[in-house]
Amino acid sequence: MLKLEPRPQASGLWTYGSPLLALAITVLIGVALFVALGKDPVRGLQVFFWEPIKTPYAVGELMVKATPLLLIALGLAVCFRSNVWNIGAEGQFVIGAVVAGGVALLADKTTGPWIVPAILLAGVMGGMVWAGLTALLRDKFNANEILVSLMLVYVATLVLGYLVYGPWKDPMGYNFPQTKTFEKVTQIPRLMQGSRVSIGLLLALAGAAALWVFLFRTRAGFAQQVGGLAPAAARYAGFSSRRALWTALLVSGGAAGLAGALEVAGPIGQLTPYVPAGYGFAAIIVAFVGRLHPVGMILSAILMSMFYIGGELAQSRMGLPKSLTGVFQGLLLFTLLACDTLIAYRIRWVAVKGGK
Repeated sequence: MLKLEPRPQASGLWTYGSPLLALAITVLIGVALFVALGKDPVRGLQVFFWEPIKTPYAVGELMVKATPLLLIALGLAVCFRSNVWNIGAEGQFVIGAVVAGGVALLADKTTGPWIVPAILLAGVMGGMVWAGLTALLRDKFNANEILVSLMLVYVATLVLGYLVYGPWKDPMGYNFPQTKTFEKVTQIPRLMQGSRVSIGLLLALAGAAALWVFLFRTRAGFAQQVGGLAPAAARYAGFSSRRALWTALLVSGGAAGLAGALEVAGPIGQLTPYVPAGYGFAAIIVAFVGRLHPVGMILSAILMSMFYIGGELAQSRMGLPKSLTGVFQGLLLFTLLACDTLIAYRIRWVAVKGGK
């Protein structure tokens, strides 16, 4: 019989091999799903893993999706490494988009290019304030940050809905719940003609590099992780667990808010009820599949973007439900959790004697 046996120490091989095994299992289960739905599994895999990188334009769209996922995941990595469970990045993303959109609505024909940095800064501040509410309640009242941050997602969505259905609604928008289209001057600069990839991609990559330096090459990064994981040890060493809490949530909220600003002032170009796209929740999977490491999260953000685009293509070209994207995301997370067992345990074949 097969038996799980504790390892004397965590396996370095499976620490990084587990996500690859989880991806392989996810693909196999996906093939079974395509067969069960009566679809060609080869065509299904092609739609998810080849079509998104088939042409330069497709790669550009992949980067457009990966940018907010990576930015939010980078902020979440700071939280999770500090043992702060911010599950409400989606709400911080939405509020960042709302505040950035409010600044963008102030622009007119005479506004100069300075408005773009103002929009991005507004998004960062909006996300930080929203995450700061969670930090405040955890710090002052010991409220559970998981529940608080998650509930604030719904509050953020209601705030967005109130504005686009009410005071910010475009009077010339044929009664659709949306703001007016932002002025061209507010658009986030694009990296190249004919592509929607913006400078947001460069900001995300710069953020990944900055996070690597902060976590692994600075005393502050070390203190941040110790302050979250072992508050007593941190106090003994002179580190502040309270500072770790606030730093983690403010950095995470600011990153999510920046992603929201880049989204509304970039591909969307206005505020609508559809700003909440689930990036904040998908970024949790991106963070853990990437092992909370900046390089790993870059790769996992690209993978998650393939799931998003593949799901859209599967819906239009194969007649599959839109929910298939969420199915693949969930499968990847659950198989990762299962495969992570191999880090602390090994599977051994044990002979059973006497039929027992």
